[in-house]
Amino acid sequence: MSREIILNYAKEKYSTKPDYPWRKFPNYAVLRHDNNNKWYGLLMDVDKSKLQIDGNGKVEILNVKCDPGLADSLREEEGILPAYHMNKEHWLSIVLDGSVSNKEIFSLLDLSYDLTT
Repeated sequence: MSREIILNYAKEKYSTKPDYPWRKFPNYAVLRHDNNNKWYGLLMDVDKSKLQIDGNGKVEILNVKCDPGLADSLREEEGILPAYHMNKEHWLSIVLDGSVSNKEIFSLLDLSYDLTT
């Protein structure tokens, strides 16, 4: 799944335009609610080493909020990690390398949207 597909999904379903709040990280896109400014998604490209993923270079990830009980079981799946730079009990990082299906990514993004409303 690509960031463009996720950004288009958020735009079509939630009328969300991404926010790029960090000059130092111009590719980091925040998805937030219009009414309360709470984040429900964060797209980043992060060094694999910071995520303890084998190999060199960067990988695209999507951080989403998740129910802690569900998050524990999801972290057992390939491509789903404790959240990078977020509360690891309530947030997940989804590696956007094809290891997690589009359907599951959209479902988790929808859950994150609902949890942050």
